[in-house]
Amino acid sequence: MRVHILGVRGSTPAPGPEFVRYGGHTSCLALAHDGEPPSLLIDAGTGIRQVSALLDGRPFVGTVLLGHLHWDHTQGLPFFRAGDTPGAEVALFAPAQPDGDLETVLARAMSPPHFPITPAELRGHWTFSGLEPGQVEMGGFSVVAREIPHKGGRTFGYRISDGRGTLAYLSDHCPTNLGPGPHGLGERHEAALWLTKDCDAVFHDGQYTDEELPAKAYFGHSSWGYALGLAEMSGAKHLVVYHHDPDRSDDQIDQIAARYAGAGVSFEPAAEGSILHLGPCR
Repeated sequence: MRVHILGVRGSTPAPGPEFVRYGGHTSCLALAHDGEPPSLLIDAGTGIRQVSALLDGRPFVGTVLLGHLHWDHTQGLPFFRAGDTPGAEVALFAPAQPDGDLETVLARAMSPPHFPITPAELRGHWTFSGLEPGQVEMGGFSVVAREIPHKGGRTFGYRISDGRGTLAYLSDHCPTNLGPGPHGLGERHEAALWLTKDCDAVFHDGQYTDEELPAKAYFGHSSWGYALGLAEMSGAKHLVVYHHDPDRSDDQIDQIAARYAGAGVSFEPAAEGSILHLGPCR
């Protein structure tokens, strides 16, 4: 499995020279089988715009999988040139919504007067499907969805495998909703442990430092310390700290990472343009 990291920020994009090394686009990963173009995109923040370059101008044929429907995970959809083009075939999946079908709910934010077009007006052939927790096959990837706590709408974490490598994706995760857990950083609850167990790579929300968390957990996110503790407890091989705060400069991310240099699990801050190879060829 080849994983292209295309967007790493939470909440809003972060343009400017102090965000160049780690990147300023909001959440998006592109997954590909070795030797093939990306066919599974996880989240559709502004980072999804960069998929077009990976395809050398060809239309996208594959699946877009959303963890939830907040703006920073959907705002790239109408600017996804490889998907909004004749010849594209896009199957979009997200947690099933309690108050309407997925296309209708997406259109609340993407339709006039808020936006010039609706999801139905995207070019190519698009389908919109709600997911329930469980396992589904998507283009040669096995995806297991589990519900995880996050403020403001139904949110899933995912465990994704191609039979050779396994990735867990918990981009927005507020474990303090379930109690303080170890060290007051949130419960290491069953869904989080199951999704991350023995994974080759875990992408996990690290929007806040441990010190910031008490005042900011209200917004629905995790801390670096929680992500590292969860990855170590679940036996993950590698942690990618993800969903960086949009005010967090490159130098500040470096300083936080340096504090955890002795952690019991291999880790790195997510950086746009990085590629991970998961499985026997890693």
